[in-house]
Amino acid sequence: QVQLAESGGGSVQAGGSLTLSCAASRYTCIGWFRQAPGKEREGVATIYSFVGSTPDAAYADSVRGRFTISRDNAKNTVFLRMGNLKPEDTAIYYCAAGSLGGPSCNTALRVRGLFSFWGQGTQVTVSS
Repeated sequence: QVQLAESGGGSVQAGGSLTLSCAASRYTCIGWFRQAPGKEREGVATIYSFVGSTPDAAYADSVRGRFTISRDNAKNTVFLRMGNLKPEDTAIYYCAAGSLGGPSCNTALRVRGLFSFWGQGTQVTVSS
């Protein structure tokens, strides 16, 4: 059974930074999603990588330029570096994984059903 474990959540003031980590099996496509109280779960960023290829990342418009997704395949870990955090970034952040090709991984940012495996989530709270 695939186990995904998120870590790194916490509380921070607006303008601050946090880095989330996801310990994941080596799947080609890893994504970060978030869900705020009373709202739908939304895609934040995805990253596709395959042996011999350059990692390809996709971002939601709301976080582009502030968040960076990256992966360390040697450690089977994906990171989400979040900068210039805003109160509206407050949510539970989830890591997801799937064996998807590059184009499908980009699509999965908007179609979370393409991911097969999900973590339990980590809380991020940004205060003003």
